[in-house]
Parts: sequence; structure tokens; C-alpha cells
Amino acid sequence: MKEFNELIFKDDARYTQTHEWAKKEGNTVRVGVDDFSQSALGDIVYAELPEVGAEVHAGAAFGSLESTKAVSDLNAPVSGKVVKVNEALADSPDLVNKDPFGEGWMIEIEPSNPAEFDKLMAVDAYKEYAKGEHAKH
Repeated sequence: MKEFNELIFKDDARYTQTHEWAKKEGNTVRVGVDDFSQSALGDIVYAELPEVGAEVHAGAAFGSLESTKAVSDLNAPVSGKVVKVNEALADSPDLVNKDPFGEGWMIEIEPSNPAEFDKLMAVDAYKEYAKGEHAKH
């Protein structure tokens, strides 16, 4: 696992307590796992993601990541309909490790309640939260 000062945090994303990031992309919200999560999981070998059209609910599991260490649920940061899925992860789940904020994104959601996005942690609040979580590992 990376040292805390080696972790990457993006200022333009919001975060969940389960280490997913969310970023507005026009009328949708792009979702992935953050650097802390991918680092803690280790080498990602499989990503289970929902189908386009699936309904997801804020705080509920929408899929999972399997690593050489464990299987971890992926939780939706906002409720809504899945409008896009990163198909590249089917063949290259390691993109989550290589580029968690870029090529390793998971899904895009068309939010049913846009106010949920505003309740997510901004980067500074998340850094403080993640620092406490990192100390536990």
C-alpha cells in the first residue's frame, strides 16, 4: 500500500466514505475508486459492473472489484440510471490500478437527485477522512 503522502487526490472530484470518487460530466456523474482504495486492494483482477440502464441508489452496491487480496463492493455516490459503463475494464481491470481517476473509471450515472452530489465530501474533507483510514492499515 502506498504511503499517505504518495496518494493522489483530485480537486475536481467529490468522495464517499467508501472511497469512490464522483465527478460531474455535463448532466452525468462519472464514478470510480480513488487512489487510496486501489492501493489498499492491490492488483485488480476483475471488475463486476452493472449494465447500462440499471438503476443505482446512493450508498448501495452497484458492483465489485476483485483483487489478489479480496473482493470489495463498489457503492454508488448518487442515485440514478447507469448511462455508460467502462467496457475496457472487462479486458483490462488493471486500469483501475494504473489510472484510477482516468482510464480506470467505472460508470456514469444520470442522477435522479442531483442534490446528492453536493452532500459528497470535497477533497479537503476527504483527505482528512482518508488520513484516518490510512492509519488503520
